[in-house]
Amino acid sequence: MSRTITARSGRNAAGGDANRWAVLVVLCVSLLLVALDATILHVAVPSLTENLRPGATELLWIVDAYPLVCASLLILFGTLGDRIGRRRVLLLGYGIFGLASAVAALATEPWVLIGARALLGVGGAMIMPATLSIIRTVFPDRRERATAIGIWTAVAAIGAAAGPVLGGFLVEHYWWGSVFLINIPLMALILPLARRLLPESRGSAEGPWDVLGALMAAAGVLGCVLGVKRVGAGEPLFSALTAGPLLAGALLLVLFVRRQRRRTHPLIDMRLFSRPAFTTSVGCIVLAMLALVGLELIAVQYLQLVLGLSPLETGLRLLPLTFAAMAAGATGSYTLRRIGPRRMVGWGFLLTAAAVLLLTFMGQHDRPLLLTAGFVLLGFGLQTTLFSAYESMLSEAPPRSAGGAAAIGETSYQLGAGMGIALLGSVMNAAYAPGLADVPGVPAAASGAAANSLGEAYQVAERLGGAAGEALHTAARHAFVDGLHLTLFVSAGLLLAGAAMALRLPRVMECPVDVEAAVEEAAAEAAAEAEAEAKAAAGAKAVPGAAPAVAPAPARDAVPGAARVPGQPVSSPADTAAAAAPQDPPRPLPGGGQAGTMRGAATRAR
Repeated sequence: MSRTITARSGRNAAGGDANRWAVLVVLCVSLLLVALDATILHVAVPSLTENLRPGATELLWIVDAYPLVCASLLILFGTLGDRIGRRRVLLLGYGIFGLASAVAALATEPWVLIGARALLGVGGAMIMPATLSIIRTVFPDRRERATAIGIWTAVAAIGAAAGPVLGGFLVEHYWWGSVFLINIPLMALILPLARRLLPESRGSAEGPWDVLGALMAAAGVLGCVLGVKRVGAGEPLFSALTAGPLLAGALLLVLFVRRQRRRTHPLIDMRLFSRPAFTTSVGCIVLAMLALVGLELIAVQYLQLVLGLSPLETGLRLLPLTFAAMAAGATGSYTLRRIGPRRMVGWGFLLTAAAVLLLTFMGQHDRPLLLTAGFVLLGFGLQTTLFSAYESMLSEAPPRSAGGAAAIGETSYQLGAGMGIALLGSVMNAAYAPGLADVPGVPAAASGAAANSLGEAYQVAERLGGAAGEALHTAARHAFVDGLHLTLFVSAGLLLAGAAMALRLPRVMECPVDVEAAVEEAAAEAAAEAEAEAKAAAGAKAVPGAAPAVAPAPARDAVPGAARVPGQPVSSPADTAAAAAPQDPPRPLPGGGQAGTMRGAATRAR
């Protein structure tokens, strides 16, 4: 049996009713911090470009270094948390995140900012899988867990959409580095709360931790995303610096999977991928992020550079998306119980695709009602999809593998996001650059520089001045809008593919007894009761004239004929009660396993 949740002095067991919702609050604040940092930089890109003068490739790395490094290390830190303690890894992630934020805020060179963003990715890789795995552990009942994940996803939506608003305010009133400084007071708030409230939890500690396997997974993900990034930056696919990382990353991931299948105690239980619901949920997360994250960055540039909105106004325009996503997360648990995972994920994809197609009516001029309607549908549909996919994925994983399963989910999220920026950025560049090839009166060198980005095109047009500058400015705007429309159509196609994939999910939300979590919780409570009784007995002996304490009979003697198996611990009273209770016939779990109802132990978990 995997290790149970340890209760620190002054706290109940992690699964207890007294503190599980307080734990959720702390975890949601942790997620808010990471989600803010993922999007707060987007509105600061124009200001950052003006001050640091990064090249096109450097700018891509500034934006992508965080998700790239984070994605590559999620499996390493997720499985490490299963071994040494998820709370311990989470607290260390807080410290690294705060240090990297200070370095990023004070950066004066593009390479310093890239390094700080990479260090932020290390901290994020420690934080994100820990939050999900702790939620999986402290909420053993699926109905409660669905509610908790709904709140968790709503907070993620708040952070992701509040990032541009907060970033816009900071950029307008201070400087671009202030978007990183806000992480420091948030750290000062969350770190003591986490130390006090979060319970420590671990998974199975059997066998050595596969360090080599963790490094192989990290290097494999890094190589794959690095190759895709170079393709997105316009590098030739078959060049050594592009094809090399892609092939090396793919080979390392194949070897990692083979290694995990052969090991007695693997980092990732590959049997999870034999469960259709788990594999399909992971695929849906990848497709959702692939279709939309790159589109979000392009949309921010559209609002600022085409419509001429300020950073703060851009953030405010994205608020409807936030509110819609919050509504989807808050109602997700109820909706999932009513319509089931298959229809919820499928309809979420279809609604998001409809929103993306609606946004193709955007043009050179501002249309606030159209943008608001599109963003509302987009936020609600995307959050509906992600909520149900995450909930289905976590429910398929046993508590002992919560860290690994959470790492897989977050890796798929980050991998999809990084690939989406590269893929949709490539589509955008392929449609944008040809529109600037033959602008009257503009030299070829100026046209080539303007083809790098719309912001650079505006700078080149300003330097040219006169009729040539005006012609380049107008051509760049039209080329960008045309590229945006093509990108939206590609994104809609990916979303429709996700709707088709969702047909492999279960039709209904099954809520079987989480036997493993119930037994672990019952054992932890029984151990706490035995410790309290022992202390009471010791206190009674210390009082003169007090009657001697009567030690409780061993649990194995409670049932006639019970015998202890050599090498196994003595059964707790809760385990004995569960064994003595009449058993229902086994019934299938969603992944194909069997579990009895185990009335004595499972009642406490409810």
